[in-house]
Amino acid sequence: MKLLRRKEGPSLDSRLAALLEAAELAEGRLPADVVSHARGVAERAGVRRSLSVDHTVAALAGATGSGKSSLFNALAGDELAAVGVTRPTTSTAQAALWDGAGAGPLLDWLEIPQRHAPAAVGPDFSGLILLDLPDHDSIRLTHRLEVDRLVELVDLLVWVLDPQKYADAAVHERYLRPLAGHRDVTVVVLNQIDRLPPDAVGRCLRDLRRLLDDDGLAGVPIVGASARTGAGLAELRTLLAERVAERRSWSARLSADVSAAADHLADPSAAPHSSAAPRPGAGTPGGAVAGLGKPLTDALSEAAGVPLVVAAVRKGHRHRAVVATGWPVTKWVRRFRPDPLRRLRIGTSTTSRELETVGRTSVPAASAVQKAQVETAIRDVGEAAASDLEGAWAAAVRQAARSRAGELTDAVDRAVATTSLGATRRPRWWRVVGMLQWLVFAVMVAGGLWLGVLFGMDYLRLPQPPLPTLGVVPWPTVLLGGGALAGVLIALLSRLAAWAGGHRRARRVAKDLRSAIAKVGAEYVLEPVKGELARHTRFTEAITRARA
Repeated sequence: MKLLRRKEGPSLDSRLAALLEAAELAEGRLPADVVSHARGVAERAGVRRSLSVDHTVAALAGATGSGKSSLFNALAGDELAAVGVTRPTTSTAQAALWDGAGAGPLLDWLEIPQRHAPAAVGPDFSGLILLDLPDHDSIRLTHRLEVDRLVELVDLLVWVLDPQKYADAAVHERYLRPLAGHRDVTVVVLNQIDRLPPDAVGRCLRDLRRLLDDDGLAGVPIVGASARTGAGLAELRTLLAERVAERRSWSARLSADVSAAADHLADPSAAPHSSAAPRPGAGTPGGAVAGLGKPLTDALSEAAGVPLVVAAVRKGHRHRAVVATGWPVTKWVRRFRPDPLRRLRIGTSTTSRELETVGRTSVPAASAVQKAQVETAIRDVGEAAASDLEGAWAAAVRQAARSRAGELTDAVDRAVATTSLGATRRPRWWRVVGMLQWLVFAVMVAGGLWLGVLFGMDYLRLPQPPLPTLGVVPWPTVLLGGGALAGVLIALLSRLAAWAGGHRRARRVAKDLRSAIAKVGAEYVLEPVKGELARHTRFTEAITRARA
């Protein structure tokens, strides 16, 4: 017959690693004391695992007069602890060890100097280290601090209550309720039941059960006992013997500590040991902000003066086309007009193949309205990304959206300058038309010179050479008039082509500028937000693994 193995959860080692990972990811995002507490839990767990796991450290904790020291003596079978009634008599914790070989390093770590080998009470307690703690309500601060320290370290907590103080808010609010996640390593003893009438014992136990259920400790064992008469001690010994025999209390305690620390990381505003599920991030990291890329790009484009740059590209293209392809007789006048792109210091074509950027652009600074639009777009990105988060993580995401806002102006300006360099490239046809214009101009000059020579000869009454004609028009006149007419016509056609080319280039530059500015917005705003969301996703996954 094939046996089915029970599926086990993640190991304690993997959960501790996940807790440390979550603490590291929460650094700078969650309160420092919360992160420090989680790291402290992981550190304590690492130390406890390295010490004797064959011993179970059980601590008797209780208030003044609860009879905890009497119960300690009764379980040890010897008068090891001094017993008092109205004032605290236990100033430092002391230990009773059954089969304590190898427990020295563990007790050193717990800082327990007083160690006793109790009278033999049978083999069931082999491996038990029973501590008698000072009173948690002692008038001495050092006593209370000692209790608080050891309550965080021991494997098994045995809370000793008495009929008069079992409902005391001090023990419930300060200790029992915060340890709701430690049900598996908690035992409650209602001591001194011999002081109650027989019919009142059941009522007190039922009332105590109700209070513990309200504290979140449903299922925690309750034992009614009397150290003086011995009532209930056999049940308590059996319960302790079972826990010691399992050799699991230490790991159950550490597991509960890890879960509690993970819960506190998940929701620092909740009680330290309350169960709180971390809220998920916005699905896929950055998914919530993807739709805000366009509004952000729109705002950055307006602030960067993209419409002004696009208009300058269109006009600049026409300006340079006229200079390159215009009629040589008149195009020199165009050079007195400034190049729109040069005025913006965006880019200058030094040759047909070489481009340079002239420092920072002279695009007018963004107006107050445009700056407000950019700030609004950045804030909208942060708010959208943080919409599924709360508390410190939401604030961290919003801060991530603004983290590089101060660099945006220079980055966008560089993108505009770099992207606009292509707007100064000269089309090849400009050179061809320019050469054609000079050729036509040369023909016109040749015709003019020819006519000039003929005029001079006529002035000097020299005999005229034969004059060729085109029809009835002499060739010198044809060359002069035809060259001038051709030059003007070519210039006009070139202007029409430059007008159409300027519009095409402006549309292309507008598209390229928008793409470049979108990349800047993604790098300086969206990527930090996505990185923070990815960090929160990893944090959530680590918390889930730590709790498993």
